[in-house]
Amino acid sequence: MDIKLASTAGFCFGVKRAVDTVYTEIEKSREENTNIYTFGPIIHNEQVVEDLKSQGVKVIESLEELNDCPQGTVIIRSHGVSKSEYDTISKKGFEIIDATCPFVKKIHNTVFEKSKDGYDIIIIGNENHPEVLGIKGWSLRKTTVIGNEEEASDFVCEKDAKLCVVSQTTFNYKKFNKLVEILGKKLYDIIVVNTICNATNERQLEARQIASSVDTMIVIGGKTSSNTQKLYEICSEECIDTHYIQTSEDLKEMKLLPSSKVIGITAGASTPKNIIEEVQNNVRIKF
Repeated sequence: MDIKLASTAGFCFGVKRAVDTVYTEIEKSREENTNIYTFGPIIHNEQVVEDLKSQGVKVIESLEELNDCPQGTVIIRSHGVSKSEYDTISKKGFEIIDATCPFVKKIHNTVFEKSKDGYDIIIIGNENHPEVLGIKGWSLRKTTVIGNEEEASDFVCEKDAKLCVVSQTTFNYKKFNKLVEILGKKLYDIIVVNTICNATNERQLEARQIASSVDTMIVIGGKTSSNTQKLYEICSEECIDTHYIQTSEDLKEMKLLPSSKVIGITAGASTPKNIIEEVQNNVRIKF
């Protein structure tokens, strides 16, 4: 059995930075006896979030929850939050440590400045994803989220409107270009800022290349991870036998095609190295 492991699999810079931030604060809290909260799961990986909970970190899902929480430190998740959420947390008296991915933070600044200059905002991405909700919350003007070709085709606005297009950092690069192409044909006054991060693009390109050259493809990541879902979509286009798993335990349910001799493995940006290694080792044992 030949295994091809993607070199780009696993934590990206922004995720590692966010996770390291929480573990650093855990150590400080033990010395200072303070409470630590994350506003939303720090990343979209259940195993990491559960480990943090076991060490005393509480995940806060809404501003209302904070009303019943003792004072402490609130760590902003890697996906970021809206400006109003950030300001409200601060007004409640909590210390804030912002672990928003720097690439996401750059989109916040772009959206804030462009909307201040009179541009309506178009975000290409998943409208229910926390990153997109956070980006939307930094706009001062009308903001539209577009996630597919039908929504791009149906989009209309005032003819004299100025539009600024940005993207969720983990959006499918090919789809982004297609949606921008559709919007461009409407002849509006549009500026496009490609905010898909380089790490996402490189990960998607490598996943596509590996998936096209193997018999079976395994994509590892949390079920709520947007970038892992995109990897699965990309790999499924290239390899008919593509599997989406969270941990090595899921290998028990997998069945390979009789003709499968080469297995490819990639993983989302929120997947820890130890989980990738466990899957790689157990693939060799199981198959």
